[in-house]
Amino acid sequence: LGQGPIAMKCMQEALKTGSWTLLANCHLMLSWMPHLEKAVEAYCDEGSGSKIHPKYRLWLSSSPSQAFPITLLQRGIKMTTEPPRGLRSNLLKLYNLVSDEKFAECNQQYKYKKLLFCLTWFHASLLEG
Repeated sequence: LGQGPIAMKCMQEALKTGSWTLLANCHLMLSWMPHLEKAVEAYCDEGSGSKIHPKYRLWLSSSPSQAFPITLLQRGIKMTTEPPRGLRSNLLKLYNLVSDEKFAECNQQYKYKKLLFCLTWFHASLLEG
């Protein structure tokens, strides 16, 4: 179950304190999703409503997967993001994530510039493929 027990502990603590819990890349832990599904069902039961802090939020991120539990999707609000179309658009989006101030902090800007270009080109190429 790997990170499952840690995730459950974080969720239980956040339920009490009103914090937010982010479970990222859920598509990589599909075997654990039934456990999460049961926990969410238990939290949503009418009797347990008083135990949930009103400011608590559970965020899940995932790539599309046919195996993702439908009940989790039905119980939540869904948001989707699409990468920009085209190699140039992807490159510009990624380059704009690095501010001039952050870039200026680098001691080896020449090497960093080349590395940044290689990584953004690779990432943009993957998104296009």
